[in-house]
Amino acid sequence: MSIVPLPNLVEMPQEAQEFVKKRIEENKRVTNMVKTLLYSMPSFRAMEFYPVRDELQKIIGSRAVYFYCYAISTENDCLVCSTYHAKLLKDLNIAFDEFEFTEIENVLITYGRGLVNDPNHIPDSVYEGLKKHFSSEEIVLITTVGCKMIASNTFNSALKVDLDEYLYTVEFDKNVLPNSK
Repeated sequence: MSIVPLPNLVEMPQEAQEFVKKRIEENKRVTNMVKTLLYSMPSFRAMEFYPVRDELQKIIGSRAVYFYCYAISTENDCLVCSTYHAKLLKDLNIAFDEFEFTEIENVLITYGRGLVNDPNHIPDSVYEGLKKHFSSEEIVLITTVGCKMIASNTFNSALKVDLDEYLYTVEFDKNVLPNSK
């Protein structure tokens, strides 16, 4: 059970209420994590993930972004984010028993895990893989998305944010990723 209860719309700051109303008008979800963050608009703005994630999707596509974020979230043992990204991957209809990761996906998965486990000792070979496929600007964006994902994982885990109801039926196996721990 969440440490901080989900706020009702009327309990949120005015700016947060407007944000929620706009999301609903656009038929977009307001996740439990976002609702929790909306107690504090400065906190929400600091943790907002989608603007950087969307920029990265323009470069590498949804599938690679989802694998990257899934690898980070499973490595961090974050139930909310792991389940969320597992759902996104399942929505792509990937048959994991017939599936092969691309070279870029393998580099991103390895880099994401390195960010979680020991960012001071990521092997040079991982950086070489990043530099082979991405510009300096893109590597900064990839790293920012990874750091935002780690921050989201930490936020959800620390406050024990409840899993969103639409994710209850999602099953996932973190062992589908290469070199799972």
